Amino acid sequence: MKTAVAIRHLHFEDLGTLAPLLGARGYTVRYLDAGSEPIDADALAAADLLVVLGGPIGAYDEATYPCLADELNVIAQRLQNARPLLGICLGAQLIARALDADVASMGHKEIGFAPLRLTAEGEASPLAALDGVPVLHWHGDRFEIPAGVVRLAGTDACAHQAFAIGRHVLALQCHLEAEPQRIEQWLIGHACELAQAGLDPRALRADAHARRDDLPRVAQAVFGAWLDELETDDAAGAAR
Repeated sequence: MKTAVAIRHLHFEDLGTLAPLLGARGYTVRYLDAGSEPIDADALAAADLLVVLGGPIGAYDEATYPCLADELNVIAQRLQNARPLLGICLGAQLIARALDADVASMGHKEIGFAPLRLTAEGEASPLAALDGVPVLHWHGDRFEIPAGVVRLAGTDACAHQAFAIGRHVLALQCHLEAEPQRIEQWLIGHACELAQAGLDPRALRADAHARRDDLPRVAQAVFGAWLDELETDDAAGAAR
């Protein structure tokens, strides 16, 4: 059995649409809850896939939240060993930091559903199915694109939304994994942030309801295409 380990920062910000796809692909999925379970690079080295999920803390806040230092160590080891790695929101920002790229506040929030603008490289990547499809954004920080990696997408509010390294690393600022039918957990869990940003949860709820069918299907197409690439690389490596 292949193993996938997901580092989770909030219980409801989980693998979402990716979870059933991993199960169907033969992965055994295990969560590590940051801050309450040890995150050790050597212990995680054997995982076939590492996913670092989102959360409400800053990728630069390891002095306040020491678990982030452990996550950066795990990510750095995965990058050094060219092992499959997926970062979502905070996870993508941590990957950028591990590659010496800047992560900082945008000075505003990007919360809600909006489509990505794919670059030419993005149109030729697993993200191609997202062209014109509104996805969930929920962040106030942004990452710079690390040197030597491929930028895949942006939005008007945040120019850097996705990047890739080869076919084994994918970093997404947006929450493609979020299931629209579970938006209520996000609205309740982030109620204070929504109020501070002056956003009406009823509008987000309505937008999620309108996308409850098409967005999970597109998300599975994107994640499925990326997993296809990983499996192709695994097969090529086994044949050598």
